[in-house]
Amino acid sequence: MRAITVAEYGATPSLMNLPEPEPGPGEVQIELVAAGLNPLDWKIADGMRKDVPDVRFPLVLGTDGAGVVTAAGSDDTRLKVGDRVFGAFHGAVRGQGTYAEFTVAGPDDAVAVMPEEMPYVLAAALPTAGVAAVELVDDVGIAEGQTILVIGASGGVGQNAVQLAAARGADVVATARPDAADRMRDLGAATVVDHQDDLNAQVLAQHGEVDTIIDLVNGPSATEHVAGLLKPGGTYLSTVHAVNPDAMDARGLRGVNFETRGGTAAVEHVAALVEAGDLRVAIHAEPPLEEAPAALAESRKGHADGKTVIRI
Repeated sequence: MRAITVAEYGATPSLMNLPEPEPGPGEVQIELVAAGLNPLDWKIADGMRKDVPDVRFPLVLGTDGAGVVTAAGSDDTRLKVGDRVFGAFHGAVRGQGTYAEFTVAGPDDAVAVMPEEMPYVLAAALPTAGVAAVELVDDVGIAEGQTILVIGASGGVGQNAVQLAAARGADVVATARPDAADRMRDLGAATVVDHQDDLNAQVLAQHGEVDTIIDLVNGPSATEHVAGLLKPGGTYLSTVHAVNPDAMDARGLRGVNFETRGGTAAVEHVAALVEAGDLRVAIHAEPPLEEAPAALAESRKGHADGKTVIRI
């Protein structure tokens, strides 16, 4: 099968041919149709989780995917041959990811049967970005009348978080490039600021202080400065582990380094939100598998504009 791999941590991803993975007891083999691209994918390639045991090289990249179950390793599997499925595949950290024609899923993978009418590309875009956004909004406890700043709003998680926070009645301030401002407002943002300019000055001038910051991009040095936008007792939530909770506490603020919990039920919940029209997902690009290395390189630049989904 064709797959996008790295030969070692830090290597450049490339296309190669590998044997099809065979499902073991309790596992199913899935022929993939699409794979969602997430920054987590190239971070794993760089060695973000190099302490995970039993890693296989060449390491097949990709955590999110959608496809069809083609074989079962035993008769007691939750998923059955012929099921159209999607989800987050935990095998990626050990080397068996979704940027490939086939992968395997076990009972601990957050993989579910797809809604009947859902396209594969849309399903592959949902697991990581959708679940993270739902959990972010839930963890912060966003309520009507609050002001929420979403930094990195034009990416997959950011766009979802903007919609979900606005649906709860929050006043959402989103950072995005000027050419994405209209789209951010269409998703529910009350105010859009250009993340390339002085963020603090823009937000204070247009909106004043905020109750919560959901930061999807900034490193530790930037968070200390941006935290000046919070009201007393406000919450700063980082998805890239850039917050020092003790330093925030000393300033009378709450600092949280967010970790998604995921799971099959969470994946199914996100799909239900999409089916109900409560969550819209913008697909930015659909490159073929052989162009995935270039798409990963583009993702590294940090200028996401919706979701990239790889067509297998």
